[in-house]
Amino acid sequence: MKYFKPLGLPLLATPFYCIPVSHAQMASSTDNIDERVVVTATQTQQSWLTTPASVTRVSRDRQLPTLNIDAGDLLEGIPGIQADSRYNYAQDTRIVIRGFGSRAAFGVRSLQLNIDGIPLSMPDGQAQTSSIMLDDAHSVEVLRGPLAVLYGNSGGGVVEWQSLAPQLSSISFATQQSADNLQRYTADLQYAGDTHQFKLMASDFQTDGPRPHNSAEREQQAFRWYIDISDSQRLIVRYDNNYAPLLQDPSALTPSAWREDPEQTVQRAIDFNTRKSIHHRQGSLSWELERNNATYRVSAWQGDRDIVQFLPFSGADATSSGAVIDLSRQFEGLHAFANWSLNNHVDVSAGWIDERQQDHRFGLVNDSGERGDLRRDEFNHIDSRSLYGRIAWQLAPNWQLDGGLRYNDIDYRVTDSYITAENPDDSGSRTFDELSSAAALTWQATEKVSAYVSYGEGFETPTLTELAYRNEGSGLNRNLAPSTNSQYEAGLKAILADGWRLGLSYFDIQSDNEILVDQSNDGRTTYRNAAQTSRDGFELSLEGDITERLNAWVSYTDISAVFDSGSLRGNTLPGVAEQQAFARLNYDLAQQWQLQLSARYRGNTFTADENTVSAPSYTVFDAALRKSWQIGEHQLKGWLLVDNISDKSYVGAVVVNQGSGRAFEPAVGRQVSVGLKWTRRF
Repeated sequence: MKYFKPLGLPLLATPFYCIPVSHAQMASSTDNIDERVVVTATQTQQSWLTTPASVTRVSRDRQLPTLNIDAGDLLEGIPGIQADSRYNYAQDTRIVIRGFGSRAAFGVRSLQLNIDGIPLSMPDGQAQTSSIMLDDAHSVEVLRGPLAVLYGNSGGGVVEWQSLAPQLSSISFATQQSADNLQRYTADLQYAGDTHQFKLMASDFQTDGPRPHNSAEREQQAFRWYIDISDSQRLIVRYDNNYAPLLQDPSALTPSAWREDPEQTVQRAIDFNTRKSIHHRQGSLSWELERNNATYRVSAWQGDRDIVQFLPFSGADATSSGAVIDLSRQFEGLHAFANWSLNNHVDVSAGWIDERQQDHRFGLVNDSGERGDLRRDEFNHIDSRSLYGRIAWQLAPNWQLDGGLRYNDIDYRVTDSYITAENPDDSGSRTFDELSSAAALTWQATEKVSAYVSYGEGFETPTLTELAYRNEGSGLNRNLAPSTNSQYEAGLKAILADGWRLGLSYFDIQSDNEILVDQSNDGRTTYRNAAQTSRDGFELSLEGDITERLNAWVSYTDISAVFDSGSLRGNTLPGVAEQQAFARLNYDLAQQWQLQLSARYRGNTFTADENTVSAPSYTVFDAALRKSWQIGEHQLKGWLLVDNISDKSYVGAVVVNQGSGRAFEPAVGRQVSVGLKWTRRF
């Protein structure tokens, strides 16, 4: 199967993955080893061994089967990543890379999320994973370290979900079933012609949830159309529709309540009927031309996102912003990219990105779960423009130097339409003008061993949501400034005996004015800048075949993330686990059976700056059994999954600096899930 080659924002709009021909040829003797990653910057597969960065690609069939409702499932085991599953469908999965993104009260911050090159991240740096049609994802590729700063405003790391273009015409129906009346049904129609291929997918999901007031409903539809205009030109049309009319929020628990009964729900959540509804729509068009050692791409996207959320308090005070959030968002973007291979030794890329975001935000009183009086009415605007360039230079047969720059100009504007005697005009604006840079040096010591060093300087601006509230009064939090960071990394990669693949990296990150949670109270969160923080640690990954039928993968992450100044000096940043470990075995049995086992460990995770309370460490074991049947043109695939075999009680995620003490978001105990998929090929 060939990979669909994404045409939008490449996983190196920092195109450090562009490896000159002479350098790529050095790894040709190891081509029989599965050590290549899909490099979306060049639209080709490049050698993992010679990429000057920590980059990991994981295929879906390597992971345990999933219900396709949690984007973190496909990220399991990737070193450097902390995927916090809240088991609360109203709050979404939180993704943390080397400490970036740990402050997110919901969704994802600090990271660039893409699917097939099209951004899921908004211009202000926030993103939600719930809008992804996870059935369409064949693999996921993650970039960590200094080179990610060239993504500008969301440069803590890059997560790129990748899909496949249809290879055969087929129709499929599938279902997943689990505890708590969880039901999910999907349909998939694919057509593979000579010059046209398309996919039409739909899913329906509902569950009562593991706790009272924890039910969810979601419908998704997706369309993909791949058009080969000529041998050198391609066009791709994408559209996604995600409608979740009901996502109940049972709220996090205090540590004592969690220990007493992790399946209980906070009474305030029931009294105020806390819940969320989301309708997300996004379409994109991508064009690519390859000619005379050059590649040109233009991608355009547009979307709408409507959110209504009820928080667990009234918000009735005259100076309050309300406790019912009614948000209507529009966003669009355009990305133009060009890459030129000047000769066998020099590769040059340049690009330009223009993005816009408009939010119309209402705030109303929560009248015991009903809409009350108006407390907020404002328009938020963001205009973001970026210009970037890079060069990859083959210094010598075994040496390569990469360098790049990115300029970002971001304008925030707020127009307040709710003005009273108690609530003054909160209109205002902020402008951020920043430059990011990175460089890397790679040495390929042998055909199967390489080493690299890299350095980057990046920045991060607050999101609109983070600017929206302050602790006292109303209006824009004008005291919140962008953070800046300097990152160092050194890495070693090797193809060992019998095809085992080893990756080892050390990183050091120094940040000024890091954006952190100030206070979090019942769903409303304010933010502040820390003077200085530091994060350093190392990552290890080892994967290979023990026998022809048995494959193993182990990974380990160790990170020290601390405050470097002020009264909190030496304290660990909340929301960041200091250690994580993962191990997985895939055993191929006879007659298309497969047994999979995994174990994951996470160390203590502090909940607040003061480091007085932490979620305890845990180790969880999972197991799965797969089976495939082929009868003519009909294929049937089934799986059985047992999560948390030992029925361990543990905390899936923490709410950082939660003012009321409700900081523990409980995970679920032992859970059995099944899935079945029928496919008819034509």
